[in-house]
Amino acid sequence: MLDKAATENPTGFKVIVKEFKKDKLAMGSLIVLAVLWLAIFIGAAVLDQDEIMYVDILSSYARPGENGFLLGADYGGRSILGQLIIGGRNSILIGVSVTILTTIIGIVVGLIAGFYGGKIDNAIMRIIDFIQVLPTMMIIIVIVTIIPKYNMLTFTMIMVVFYWVGNARLVRSKALTEARRDYVSASKTMGTKSWKIMLGGILPNISSIIIVDATLSLAANIGIETGLSFLGFGLPPATPSLGTLIGYARSPEVIADRLYIWLPASLLILVMMLCINYIGQALRRASDAKQRLG
Repeated sequence: MLDKAATENPTGFKVIVKEFKKDKLAMGSLIVLAVLWLAIFIGAAVLDQDEIMYVDILSSYARPGENGFLLGADYGGRSILGQLIIGGRNSILIGVSVTILTTIIGIVVGLIAGFYGGKIDNAIMRIIDFIQVLPTMMIIIVIVTIIPKYNMLTFTMIMVVFYWVGNARLVRSKALTEARRDYVSASKTMGTKSWKIMLGGILPNISSIIIVDATLSLAANIGIETGLSFLGFGLPPATPSLGTLIGYARSPEVIADRLYIWLPASLLILVMMLCINYIGQALRRASDAKQRLG
């Protein structure tokens, strides 16, 4: 009887697996995303970035198939395929790194604010409110302009400074609810340390919503990086990015007559964003019993 009940009411990872099996679109998106990322990282490990970014004026705007360029070359004679692979890796690494760091900071700050409440919660929320009303994009552009030399790590840290507040607000709202439950009161009465209650009691109970939020934030963070690089305030010019390739489309000549330069990067971003979105939707349903497909 117990085994039958466990089968009918799966929990944890089994719920996610069951939801993906029910949602063929989410399962297909997961497979496509995994294959894409695997191909990008393997390709980036094989390619030499310095060789890819070497300027060859004689191959300027070479069309696909010319001079050994499978997807053509940009105005500097640099391989579009090579920049697509290395730029895709860079954009993904930044998106994943920012998502992980902002989620960790959001969990720590949100748990502290939600668990203790009172003056601590008010102080933390005022800081969060202040950061959220700032024109974040403009401030990042100014910082990038001021810093004479920066790299992927610097750019990642700049994004983390401003984009952890949303995660913290979400965790804080869930922690406030959990902190009023009986098991938390019982743990306090028994003398359990606060950090043990937060990490061992509250965090596991709100982990599902954190995973869903982190998945959807991943797509947003990749989009922010590519958007800033498109505007010319993302990664340094010598470091490939998907946004840099799309940025070539700002030229009327390129956008009209040289689709091979910017279209592959645009399609890659579109496919990744759709896949991550469908995966996030499946995870959201798995975390809510009322929305599950089965």
